[in-house]
Order: sequence, then structure tokens, then C-alpha cells
Amino acid sequence: MNFTKTTEQSSKYEHLEKMSVQELLTNINNEDKTVPLAVEKALPQIETLVTEIVAKMKLGGRLFYIGAGTSGRLGILDASECPPTFGVPFDLVVGIIAGGDTAIRKAVENAEDNATQAWIDLQAFNVNANDVVVGIAASGTTPYVIGGLQACNAKNISTGSISCNAGSPLSQTAKFPIEVIVGPEFVTGSSRMKAGTAQKLVLNMITTATMIQLGKVKGNKMVDMQLSNVKLVDRGVKMIMGEIPVTYEEGSELLKTHGSVRKAVDYYNAQ
Repeated sequence: MNFTKTTEQSSKYEHLEKMSVQELLTNINNEDKTVPLAVEKALPQIETLVTEIVAKMKLGGRLFYIGAGTSGRLGILDASECPPTFGVPFDLVVGIIAGGDTAIRKAVENAEDNATQAWIDLQAFNVNANDVVVGIAASGTTPYVIGGLQACNAKNISTGSISCNAGSPLSQTAKFPIEVIVGPEFVTGSSRMKAGTAQKLVLNMITTATMIQLGKVKGNKMVDMQLSNVKLVDRGVKMIMGEIPVTYEEGSELLKTHGSVRKAVDYYNAQ
């Protein structure tokens, strides 16, 4: 089978250095507009993976992301936002990047080429058959990610993937592959652009839909969010006021006493 990295093909734009700032921004924006449409085509694949994640989490499982470079950083970003947004434990969704935490800010040479390291990294978390491991790689060819999923498959651990090329080795490895075909990048091979945007959109969908299915949202409100700053406390009080007939001061006291919007409302309604 012939496999082409579409994210690295020469784009229709040439001589970018001759464009004005306005031309550069307009053309980048035009390319970015195509990304949500590409994600739309992948919705059935995303649904299948989310359904699997929800089922595993109901059994006590966790969600792991593994990736290198931009893909790894995006996985870590999505994982790190779940506890404050949905009030879940920090280890329910875990992002792992090739090269370790150092690679979050600084590229680690050859880390993505190590096909055995991802499984070693996952073992540090005692990954097991109740978990789901999702590999993220724009090209779909990263050895670190593919090797990690291969090891998971051998241990009967559910695997998913997010890539931006059709029929990639990563998609062929994952049990639940997602392919968002965004086409060539504005800057050839710069997968931090359209591919990165696509991956971020899909990651948002995966965790948001999963958490809603697990009951972490009421109506459209983050009733389990962590109250980590003044803005969020104020938002929480106003959520309480929208659910039960209390003043701002009463809502504030309920929130302070019970620690979350959900618990405050439940306490009030149980009286």
C-alpha cells in the first residue's frame, strides 16, 4: 500500500515571504476555515471512540493520550483541563509526551523515534484493560505512538488514534482510529497549524462528550468545576442562584460550605 503524508505535501501557496501581512493572515484564515468541515466528516469515528471511553470509565478505567511534539502537548493540555473543568481526579485523563515533561517546552532529540518507550511510560501508571489509550500523531507515522498502541493491543487494552492522513500506519494499528484529513499545511509540513487545530477540536469533543455522558455537567453548566479563583467562585454562585431561589450571599455561603455547585444545590433541595 502506498502511503503519502498529505500534511507534508507542497501546498498551493508559494513564495510566502513575498506576501504582505494581510495576505498571510487572510490565507492562513482561509485554510483554517476548512478544518471544522474535515472534523465533521470524522464524527462517526469520534462517536465510536467516545462510546468506548465512556464504557471503560464506567468500569473504573482511565483515558491516556500519548504523542510527540505538538500532538503530545495538545494531549497534555486537554488532560490538564479536565480536573478544573469537570472536577475529576487529576489521574482520570493523563497526557504523556515522548521525551517526558522536558519535551513540553523543549524538543527532545529522537524521542519520537523510540518505538518501545511509550509502553514503558504507560507502565508507570499501571495501565490495564479497563483503560483506553489514544495515540495522537498528525502524520500517523510516529514510532513512539505506534509502538505504544501495538503494546496496548497485545495486552487487550482499548486503543484509539487521532491523525490527519488517510490509511496511516497509526490508523491501521488503533482499534478505534479517527482520521481528520485537513490536507497540506500553509507552511509545508508545519503540522502545528491545521493538523494541530483539528486535533484540538477532536480532543475537546472527546473529553467534553465523555464527561457529559458521565454526569459531570448539569444543563450546560460545569457544576463540578474546581473553584480555584474569584472568577470561578462568582460563576458558581450565579449557577446556584439559577438553580434554586437564594440570594447571592446565601448562594455564596452554600458554595463555601459544600465546595461545589452540585453539592450546594443537592443539599438545598434535600431539605
